[in-house]
Amino acid sequence: MRYAVLASLCLATVIAYVQRSALGVPSKTIESELGLGPRDMGLIWFGWYAAYAVFQLPSGWLAEKLGSKSALVLSALLWSIATGFASLAGGLLGLLILWTIMGGAQAGMFPCATRAIGATFPRTQQAIASGFLAFSMALGAATAQYLTGRLLGPMTWQQILIAYAAPGLVWAVAYGIFVPRPDQPLVKSPDAAPTPWSRLLTNPHMVLLCLQQLMRAGATALFFTWFPRYLQETKGVSLEQSGTLAAWPLIAGMAGGLIGGVVSDGLLKLTGHQRLSRQGLAFAAMVVCAGVSLSAFWVGDPELAVGLISVAAFCGYVGGVNAYALAIFMGGKRVAPVFATMNMSGNIGASLFPLAVGALVEATGNWDLALLLFAGMYAGSGLCWLFLNPKGPLLDPSE
Repeated sequence: MRYAVLASLCLATVIAYVQRSALGVPSKTIESELGLGPRDMGLIWFGWYAAYAVFQLPSGWLAEKLGSKSALVLSALLWSIATGFASLAGGLLGLLILWTIMGGAQAGMFPCATRAIGATFPRTQQAIASGFLAFSMALGAATAQYLTGRLLGPMTWQQILIAYAAPGLVWAVAYGIFVPRPDQPLVKSPDAAPTPWSRLLTNPHMVLLCLQQLMRAGATALFFTWFPRYLQETKGVSLEQSGTLAAWPLIAGMAGGLIGGVVSDGLLKLTGHQRLSRQGLAFAAMVVCAGVSLSAFWVGDPELAVGLISVAAFCGYVGGVNAYALAIFMGGKRVAPVFATMNMSGNIGASLFPLAVGALVEATGNWDLALLLFAGMYAGSGLCWLFLNPKGPLLDPSE
């Protein structure tokens, strides 16, 4: 059962990331057709990530109440419908509202997925299972960048959104019918205590976990939003080339997700040392991220610059896998709220990043500032991993 569940979750992740990354390549076309500017596109992405962040905790609660399967089917139906309807937007307000709804609906994806992984995989396999999710995230985003760069022209961006929405609807129906339930809905006994949020949110290790996620996920949002446009503006590549080159870091991220999971779980089995296998590996990865990103700032050749940024993406996904595995470990019997809190923090960072880039570019005309911001956020994430050292679940099993 566990592998059927994991395969289904990976497919849903690919579909979700294709949809969420669909506006990156055609951003300049959308601006031209709808009379927008970079700040407006940044606002649209801000709306998506802000809704995604806000609905993390409600999604975690829903996963506990209904079980991950039912909650995920509802989410997939809603986010796919919203993606299709976004094709009808005729201006800033319409696209902002529909893209924000889609972001809020996708918030249920990973609280449900991590709850299912925690319920079906032993601790020494949870990083590998999380690695397959990370692989699928990067695969979906890479597919969106590559396909959109080739479809735009023969198809309008509106037609592309409709085409990308259809697989999500099919998946939701198939998952609901054919895949076994990995967990049960929460049946609350009269004396069951609610999640002690004040203790959870003030725990220093939880704060550090959330801060690293805010900065690492915020930086990684570059690949789902502005990266094709950054290449068009700073390296002089064509729209189609930007889609191809923008897929490179995400392909590297696919490898980083899988290899990071295997190495992390392998170190845990070999040494039994949680701090070395999770935090130590993530810290080293973030240091490399910051260093190679900063070096790419000085490179003029598009392919070499993207190659360096791809190394950063590889290491960024290694960090992401360890964050997922650590959240499952720290969550104990409260995986859904702990993961949802961490992921909410990540998407606060991801919502602010495209908004900040749009504002910086509109104010200065300098697209290179996006890469400096990217490198700085990875460096900040590394500092958090350096000091993060939880000894076990954050809450007692009775809580």
